[in-house]
Amino acid sequence: MTTPDSAITPQPATTATAATAAAPAAGPGRLGSLGPVALVFAGGISVQFGGALAVMLMPRAGALGVVALRLLVAAVVLLLVCRPRLRGHSRTDWGTVVVFGITMAAMNGLFYQSVARIPLGPAVTLEVLGPLALSVLASRRAINAVWAALALAGVFLLGGGGFSSLDPIGAAFALGAGAMWAAYIIFSARTGRRFPQADGLALAMAVGAVLFLPLGIAESGTKLIDPVTLGLGAAVALLSSVLPYTLELLALRRLPASTFAILMSLEPAIAATAGFLLLDQALTTTEAAAIALVIAASMGAVRTQVGRGRDRRKAAASESSGLEG
Repeated sequence: MTTPDSAITPQPATTATAATAAAPAAGPGRLGSLGPVALVFAGGISVQFGGALAVMLMPRAGALGVVALRLLVAAVVLLLVCRPRLRGHSRTDWGTVVVFGITMAAMNGLFYQSVARIPLGPAVTLEVLGPLALSVLASRRAINAVWAALALAGVFLLGGGGFSSLDPIGAAFALGAGAMWAAYIIFSARTGRRFPQADGLALAMAVGAVLFLPLGIAESGTKLIDPVTLGLGAAVALLSSVLPYTLELLALRRLPASTFAILMSLEPAIAATAGFLLLDQALTTTEAAAIALVIAASMGAVRTQVGRGRDRRKAAASESSGLEG
């Protein structure tokens, strides 16, 4: 699961709203988008395989310990790279970045508690419902009833009509992570407007690390300073945070944010593949169909949001030309 600053690198599946205006248009020709598309897929693969590695690390460090290591290492790397300026920010600026950090910490903590109990693919599928709901509510178009129905059908299938096939606590943690993901998108965009470059992300990551480190120490104690655990935790941070942020930032310089968001809607499928290859978490036919329905709902919601923005621009252009005439 990625956690980039939306103003720079939008979060999977639903950040077209936050980033469409900020992302540059793609270069001419179909071949011009092959590079950025490859970067997006590489980032998604990095995130989900990092998540699978985190699941493998949990018996050594615990779910809270893994989150603490991931946030701490990512914060150190981002602070060293970004070197954010600490002076010159208002109280509102700092309040925004602190809330962003709290939201980020909660999102990661809930998600890792989820994947400690249920397979990675279903966990990401349930989590993505949070951003999907945000996208549907933001658009307020009738077609979104179709996307909501598809998503609910996917959840129904995934839960076997009542989550009898999944640990209900794990499913609840995944849904909670989805709610935090939606909040993350909102505060990520606000932070991006108040801090230059990735400064806000680096500071928020530091806030999250400071908040989670005591929880990780309480759960895992001296296990966190074991060299193997530290090395694996650093790998999780690089795969799940630092590397995908860089790849997504490079991709968004040449790829429209709407296309980016649609591509990132495939995260549940990538997560299911990572779970199968690294964790031997095979999906049933019903679970695969459920994931496909949620992916379709997410893609449809993004396209609806993009179409709404295009209609607004056309209306504004027509009104402008009418005034000029």
